[in-house]
Amino acid sequence: MAKIGLFFGSFNPIHHGHLLMATHLREAANLDEIWMIVSPQNPFKINTQLADEQHRYKMVEIAIRDVDWLKVSDIEFQLEKPSYTHVTLKKLLQQFSEHQFHLIIGGDNVAKFNEWKEAQWIQDTIPILIYQRGNVNNNGTIRNASSYSLPLLDISSTDIRKRIQENKTIRYFVPENVEQYILFHKLFRS
Repeated sequence: MAKIGLFFGSFNPIHHGHLLMATHLREAANLDEIWMIVSPQNPFKINTQLADEQHRYKMVEIAIRDVDWLKVSDIEFQLEKPSYTHVTLKKLLQQFSEHQFHLIIGGDNVAKFNEWKEAQWIQDTIPILIYQRGNVNNNGTIRNASSYSLPLLDISSTDIRKRIQENKTIRYFVPENVEQYILFHKLFRS
């Protein structure tokens, strides 16, 4: 039985912070793999700057292509939008009953976790791995959860999109092949 971490996100775009977090959490939680679930539309984030889901999937795919324990999934592309974690988890449990899944969430989600649809079911069904970043207000508790502190790396997709709009470099913020993809497809331009 493989121990799989499920890392949901818009990945708009994927950046080194995502990759470093995945690496750190894989080692700290003894995960065999981490699946990066590209979310077409997060119900809590209405974002007009959201790149097309196929572009975001492709950026994740090229960013992790040489890492055998990282996988990218488009499972939510076939599900109703907006994407709800509990629906995706139920689908994954049905399709991959041989795996032991662990939900990965950021510490910034702890305070609002009980607002998630089927939050109770998620806590009762899937172990949750919480990664703490900086001084985020994460008041609240989640049952069936383990917390991990990560080295602080203050990179966000929002800042990267802003840098692109301001014609600033994104080198070293994202993998080089992702930077080339963004530039080639002229993503995140106003």
